[in-house]
Amino acid sequence: MIDLYYWTTPNGHKITLFLEEAAIPYTLFPINIGKGDQFEPEFLKISPNNRIPAIVDHAPIDGGDPIPVFESGAILLYLADKTKQFLPTSLRGRNEALQWLFWQMGGLGPMAGQNHHFNTYAQEKIPYAIDRYVRETGRLYGVLNKHLADREFIAHEYSIADMACYPWIVSHQRQEQDLNNFPHLKRWFEAIAQRPATRRAYEKAEQINTAPSVSDDASRKLLFGQDASTIK
Repeated sequence: MIDLYYWTTPNGHKITLFLEEAAIPYTLFPINIGKGDQFEPEFLKISPNNRIPAIVDHAPIDGGDPIPVFESGAILLYLADKTKQFLPTSLRGRNEALQWLFWQMGGLGPMAGQNHHFNTYAQEKIPYAIDRYVRETGRLYGVLNKHLADREFIAHEYSIADMACYPWIVSHQRQEQDLNNFPHLKRWFEAIAQRPATRRAYEKAEQINTAPSVSDDASRKLLFGQDASTIK
């Protein structure tokens, strides 16, 4: 029913988390971003921004032609609306879940991603950049920690907001964050880690790839050397 174009990144994990939780049949197509699979013409028809994840739904609820969806947040929302799962139905609950979904898309993901880049991948270590993104990542952890002080999950019930945020916390050590400093966040993180669907999703990732996406100059150029001239 669902084709998932995927690699073993936080954004990729978001979608396997949902599909495993919802028990939706899916076919997984690995897109090795370190080898340039994301630039193949067939993939670009589905994901014009040459980024994973992307899906094709072969059984949309309107009964029409297959629907491609790119951008992880949009995919989570699409799947939640399709299945009527993992998104509160009340006006206030839905609004809260969506706010935190967009918080992750616009804040936690990009800031933690820059943290990863300057801390791990950048060949030139720039202290200002490292400090900037480590501190901002910590601030965002603090925001989520405070929010979780009076609730089990981000929107009270487990939702796409949790699925969006969790994979970006998995790399907390690489982001130079100590979860002991964020007790509510740590409790939430450990609870999600123990969910059977979470285990299945990450076990599937281990079967597909255990190597870093950036392993040599060629992969570095593919991932970090793109500009407007490469869009064809």
